[in-house]
Amino acid sequence: MPAFTTRPEIRGTFGVVATTHWLASSVAMSVLEKGGNAFDAAVAAGFTLQVVEPHLNGPLGEAPILVYSAKHRRCDMICGQGVAPAAATIARFKSLGLDLIPGTGLLAATVPGAFDAWVRLLRDYGTMPLPELMAPALGYAEQGYPVVGRIRDTIMTVAELFRREWPTSAAVYLPGGQPPVPGKLFRNPALAATYKRVLAEAGAGGKASGRDQIIERARDAWYRGFVAEAIDRFCRTQKVLDASGRRHGGLLNADDMARWQAPIEAPLTYDYRGYTVVKGGPWSQGPVLLQQLALLQGFDLDGLDPVGPDFVHLVTECAKLAYADREAWYGDPDFVDVPMATLLSPAYNEARRKLVSERASLELRPGRPDGREPYILVGGLEGAAGPGIGEPTVGMYDGIGEPTTSPLGAVAGDTVHLDIIDRWGNMVSATPSGGWLQSSPVIPELGFCLGTRLQISWLDEKSPSSLMPGKRPRSTLSPTLALKNGEPWMAFGTPGGDGQDQWSTQLFLHHVHHGMNLQEAIDCPEFNNDHAPSSFYPRAAHPGSLLLEGRFPQTTLRALAERGHTVRYGETWSGGRLTACAREETPEGTILKAGANPRGMQTYAVGR
Repeated sequence: MPAFTTRPEIRGTFGVVATTHWLASSVAMSVLEKGGNAFDAAVAAGFTLQVVEPHLNGPLGEAPILVYSAKHRRCDMICGQGVAPAAATIARFKSLGLDLIPGTGLLAATVPGAFDAWVRLLRDYGTMPLPELMAPALGYAEQGYPVVGRIRDTIMTVAELFRREWPTSAAVYLPGGQPPVPGKLFRNPALAATYKRVLAEAGAGGKASGRDQIIERARDAWYRGFVAEAIDRFCRTQKVLDASGRRHGGLLNADDMARWQAPIEAPLTYDYRGYTVVKGGPWSQGPVLLQQLALLQGFDLDGLDPVGPDFVHLVTECAKLAYADREAWYGDPDFVDVPMATLLSPAYNEARRKLVSERASLELRPGRPDGREPYILVGGLEGAAGPGIGEPTVGMYDGIGEPTTSPLGAVAGDTVHLDIIDRWGNMVSATPSGGWLQSSPVIPELGFCLGTRLQISWLDEKSPSSLMPGKRPRSTLSPTLALKNGEPWMAFGTPGGDGQDQWSTQLFLHHVHHGMNLQEAIDCPEFNNDHAPSSFYPRAAHPGSLLLEGRFPQTTLRALAERGHTVRYGETWSGGRLTACAREETPEGTILKAGANPRGMQTYAVGR
């Protein structure tokens, strides 16, 4: 008899969807029912998530999107991660007396990449009209959507900041002076008006307007029209309190917006026991999942208990090695020579594998690919206190799956996620983030705020992920696709900042080595470490730390502590918010499957 799961593994033949909010899942499924493909459905879900999860992502955030096109039989990465403004130099930040880029406010804004990524996905891979796919999000913004409890929780944490320092945010998120009530309808009419104006300027409804023309004019309205102008004006004229405890204006301007478009790139891949795992390049942390698999390739995992100390220890120690390489070597490959081929090579990983012992490592141990010397920075401020100071990494026991917010908006690096597979074999996995309501003040003409992804960049020229104009910050956002024997197989991922590629690795291993179905793998107790420096302000590291969900046996905790891990034991369901969709070829035909995470009671899978 199958093991108990919190939800069924959805199975069907028509299409499957899994996202971090039930409304987005239902919207995406409705698009498939209308005859749209997985890419059309993803666009509709992506715009919906910006509205109904504003504490986790927004219209001026980022959206890296991995696609598998059945027509082209190829995986592509649409890189919806924007770049640093032309004025964002290390010297500029040093002149402001800053050693780290603040985690909130205007200084940390990159060119917002999400909008161009979504409409480029639609133009190049989709089939349906943009107005039809934006209609559900526009409707929720205009007519209201039921507020989830964690939106209110986030707003309450920064309510005094909004009232005292960010009045434009208070005008949107404190209607009548109070946060919205969970379960009640919440509206954002300014956001709805922005979407309406974008579509109007794109010529939606005009008889002479073709689908691609509307998309191109919508891109112009966003990046060269009124949206860019509002951003430029706000950054030039406003000085706002940020996580540094001081007031600063912004560096992003209309020229930065006009020069940028979302590139489409060949992703990285790694072959693991009959599966080809697909990730974004080293401008993201995505390759750490591939590096973990390259290390684990040399161990026998099939017989290990998924909640036993041997499995947890082995996976954790390999993760520490991979994340150390992330810190030492990853950066935007348009600016940095990243030795990715060596980092994934058999010889390199055979040597690195020998570092894994029976004891927990307390050191950060990057490798020396091709004989190169690593350079690593660690932030700190663990002992600092006061408004705006607080490590914003997703902390497993600080309400994991949702941002942890300080009084000045220094916020955990959490996000949203979606996975979709259609009946034709198209797959999409996307991890949108940034522009969350607590990141910076709302731009009043638009109804939403800028993101703060630039906080990931170091203010040190020696670091591969250092700040430079036009350079992408080394993003944590990390969707995943996988092929099985060369055929499309699975789309999966999770929110969770630095934890994303730890939890996604565990899901993959449980499915491949432990024979779990998607829902069993998602429900399985999770663990993660924050041994390496955080990607987010103030960039602290916690060597030897190991965080486990409360459903692990006490014998596992004791054994891990005896091996030298600094073990923390969390709530019963407190890990990452994984979702997954998959295809299974059977003699009778193709079966589509999906699973969704019960943690946070919000993520939802649907299909038929």
